[in-house]
Amino acid sequence: MLNYDPLQYLPSSEELPSSDETPVDNELQDTIPHLLKSILSIIWSERRDWFFGIDMGYYYHPKQSAIVPDGFLSLGVQRWKTRPKGRQGRLSYVLWEENGVVPILAIEIVSQTYNGEYDQKKLDYADLGLLYYVIYDSDNFQPRKGDSFEVHRLVDGVYVRQPGNPVWMPEIGLGIGTAEGTYLDWTREWLYWYDQNSRRYPSENERTQQAEQRANQAQQAANQAQQELEALKARLQQMGINPDQLLD
Repeated sequence: MLNYDPLQYLPSSEELPSSDETPVDNELQDTIPHLLKSILSIIWSERRDWFFGIDMGYYYHPKQSAIVPDGFLSLGVQRWKTRPKGRQGRLSYVLWEENGVVPILAIEIVSQTYNGEYDQKKLDYADLGLLYYVIYDSDNFQPRKGDSFEVHRLVDGVYVRQPGNPVWMPEIGLGIGTAEGTYLDWTREWLYWYDQNSRRYPSENERTQQAEQRANQAQQAANQAQQELEALKARLQQMGINPDQLLD
């Protein structure tokens, strides 16, 4: 009996180009997705069922060129994928190598050169079935095309804009929105993840700073308590009472 494996005749990620080789138009197109990915690595540190791609080719059909979002999120896939010869990490996101799991979220960062983020790419991602599509015009490059921050959810094959900032995405268990912050010593408005109560998840650097602040506050409280104890001892001594005997 002839055994037929359809995957055997499909190109693998080793054979496909990993990107379209198109350079990014500005630094933010890489920096913003990297910030989001770094925060995900913290809040989902115990999970192994997600992947966040940055400027990576997404192959949805063996006869079509890859589409390359600035950032995209997939759930229900391996966090780290092993390639032939034991090599780690994806070269690209190939739908037929991911058990048909379509990314749940795509993010496009708008630049001075308009690339169809508000129209053609919206149609493309809808056709591909990505549940959420986020557009972020970080420097208001294209004010006539749309708002600087838009989140769209796929409803009956059409993207419907979701109100608010941040926007909660229950299927992902995260919200996404904009806020002022500092990342890589760069203070400006960024995209961030949020919890269900609209509390922003901090970056790794912010977490470190917060931990240092808590440690400093704890040390200050301990110093204050020690000063108060020494003052109490001094008052007792003035009254002719040996404080050390009271403490024994």
